[in-house]
Amino acid sequence: MLLVVGLGNPGEKYARNRHNIGFMAADEIVRRHSFSPYRSKFQGKLSEGKIGTEKVLVLKPQTFMNESGRAVKELVTFYKLAPQDIIVLHDELDLVPGKLRIKRGGGHAGHNGLRSIHAHVGPDYARVRLGIGHPGDKNKVSGYVLKDFGKADQDWLEPLVDAVADNIDLVMTERDADFSTRVAQAVRPNKKD
Repeated sequence: MLLVVGLGNPGEKYARNRHNIGFMAADEIVRRHSFSPYRSKFQGKLSEGKIGTEKVLVLKPQTFMNESGRAVKELVTFYKLAPQDIIVLHDELDLVPGKLRIKRGGGHAGHNGLRSIHAHVGPDYARVRLGIGHPGDKNKVSGYVLKDFGKADQDWLEPLVDAVADNIDLVMTERDADFSTRVAQAVRPNKKD
């Protein structure tokens, strides 16, 4: 059994914020793979399904971003999952919009959602870092991540979220390079490297 955690802030007010790209990707996984409807459990919204032969849980913590680890810890304890069974989808300021990177283990790089998960389950989980870009000034970060995506962002946002959902099985089987390549091709299909 694997756990996919989408990070974001609960409530309609935050639904289209840059900080909620993890929720958006989680929702698309649930939709694309015909998972169960979300139900309230473990201080979050939980959906269950299968990808291939693997049972997968999708959790969207409803504790606000900087307390996400509480919800993750509750679920991990209940199902007796190891940190290596967790994949976290989250926004990443240090990547240009539409890019992604996968990281397994390591630091939280100042991301408050990851900091909370680190505090509750340790650092040994996988994270899919979804690039949203940086506002250029560290004093503008809070306002930037809590602002909705603009119309121009849809050119890369929808293909990115769709490609993550379509290819999440590659992250589950630790084929990270294949996952990255497929997503990049989907987001920028005409780009020549």
